[in-house]
Amino acid sequence: MISRLFWAALVIIFMLPNMAFVHVGLEGTVDVRIISDGGREFVKYRAYPQCQEDGRYFYVQASKGERYSIQVTNTLGRRIGVVVAVDGRNIIDGKKSDLRRNERMYIIGPYGTNTFEGWRTAVDRTNRFYFTEQSDSYAEKVFADASAMGTIAIAVFREKTRDIAHLQGPSSVMKEAPTAEAAPGTSRGAHSAELAEKGKREQAGTGFGETTYSPTRSVNFEPERTAIDRIVMKYEWRSELCRKGIIQCGPRNRLWPGGQEFAPIPRDFRG
Repeated sequence: MISRLFWAALVIIFMLPNMAFVHVGLEGTVDVRIISDGGREFVKYRAYPQCQEDGRYFYVQASKGERYSIQVTNTLGRRIGVVVAVDGRNIIDGKKSDLRRNERMYIIGPYGTNTFEGWRTAVDRTNRFYFTEQSDSYAEKVFADASAMGTIAIAVFREKTRDIAHLQGPSSVMKEAPTAEAAPGTSRGAHSAELAEKGKREQAGTGFGETTYSPTRSVNFEPERTAIDRIVMKYEWRSELCRKGIIQCGPRNRLWPGGQEFAPIPRDFRG
């Protein structure tokens, strides 16, 4: 009896790490890049929050006034749905996002890549993302919401197996390059002006830029119950990344070379 109890306890101990791994999700389910209009990729710095939160976390250096796109590549051989939120707002309908399966999402085919340039305001148009101050951000001006300012967040859902996906239901209609209602446009300019007057250091945010043509179509997609991957990027101005020690700034240490340089050979050396 003692021997059986010992083996049962041992099996449970070995199973716990595997259960934790499944809960966290698959590393590298998608490749996410933030791309400037000039084709430059904004560098990501891996972060490890002190609290135990599922997902992958990064810092990104934002450039004020620069337009950007979110490029997501599916590394799996099956369709996935991605909920994308900028400054805490779903980029399709502008609603507050918690990265859940019942939100509007984009669908990406096996090994496919989708590029999201802005807030979707109609079936065939978006309004561009650009880095700006918090008081000028879409989330602040329209919704007075700074609860997730300066973040780009993505939750990845695999598609359920075919026999389940054919069931009809409100959550089965998702988007390939989706249609979406126009995001609300109520102005909160007075609130933003009040924030600016306080003289506080403003966070980086994402603005509501010019309209661009972006045709879409609807497809059926039934997501699995839980996300298999979650990526959160906190974008900051360079000065803030320097202050937090994410990047090295300030005077260069003369005894700590920054590149792979070597000692020069004297001209009269004959060795």
